[in-house]
Amino acid sequence: MKQRSRKKRVLIAGGAGFIGSHLCEKMLNKDCDVLCVDNFFTGSKASISHLLGHPYFELLRHDVTFPLYCEVDEIYNLACPASPVHYQHHPVQTTKTSVLGSINLLGLAKRTGAKILQASTSEIYGDPEIHPQDEMYRGNVNPIGPRACYDEGKRCAETLFFDYQRQHRVKIKVARIFNTYGPQMLPNDGRVVSTFVVQALDNKPITVFGEGTQTRSFCFIDDLIEGLVRLMDSPDSVIGPINLGNQQETTVIELAQKIIGITKSSSEIEYHCLPYDDPVRRCPDISCAQKTLNWEPIVPLDVGLKKTVDFFADTLAQ
Repeated sequence: MKQRSRKKRVLIAGGAGFIGSHLCEKMLNKDCDVLCVDNFFTGSKASISHLLGHPYFELLRHDVTFPLYCEVDEIYNLACPASPVHYQHHPVQTTKTSVLGSINLLGLAKRTGAKILQASTSEIYGDPEIHPQDEMYRGNVNPIGPRACYDEGKRCAETLFFDYQRQHRVKIKVARIFNTYGPQMLPNDGRVVSTFVVQALDNKPITVFGEGTQTRSFCFIDDLIEGLVRLMDSPDSVIGPINLGNQQETTVIELAQKIIGITKSSSEIEYHCLPYDDPVRRCPDISCAQKTLNWEPIVPLDVGLKKTVDFFADTLAQ
């Protein structure tokens, strides 16, 4: 009798969050056995409720600042509040999540021999002095500002990943994720896309900070998930860091105008003072991802925004 092959066991820390919930679904569609780990500080059960009946989906409420013992083949570390509203609410815990969470999950990878991917961030570049940002750029980060708990926590996490790789031969992958948007975002997370969409749907003023000339590059969630999976599936020699994001640069005011048009909103734009340490420009050089992973975003901004608006319209109507 032919023995049935075992499914690949995948741990997704932060699996009930925005990116994590999409990744859980992607891994189940790839016929994996998925363990979703989340402490629900910013994650939502609603994001993964449709997966709870799946025979190969398991949910564990756990804080990664404490050790975790299980047997897995791959680990995605997405555990950390990612919007200023959330990470500035509890800055010490944010840093602990990045640092202690990385130590605990790297220890798990060391013990089990699992591959582990760190979801790092474009925030490690701070307010960049070069444009666009490639992986060799070391950043311009204020280590004592109100954003530092997230920026420096993620920078320290990258240090830990590379030290575990050098000292313990742990199989690591590091992705630097730029602005990502799409369905399953929280309406109150403070990110620019979700904030503008909710305000437009409610016909409330769109709050633009500064003159709206600061730029961001917005990558649709489906494109990002594909990039993460390709990085994890790449040869062990590909460790990163690798930028994952959209090279199409958009000003904040252009984004606001697009969302007003898509929602057919009567909202007007209100201008407010820029937050402290808010980056002026943010855009990735994705040459490495294109060459190494054969990856680049394919969803146009207008298409992704329409899907995001539809999601929020349905969510807010409930």
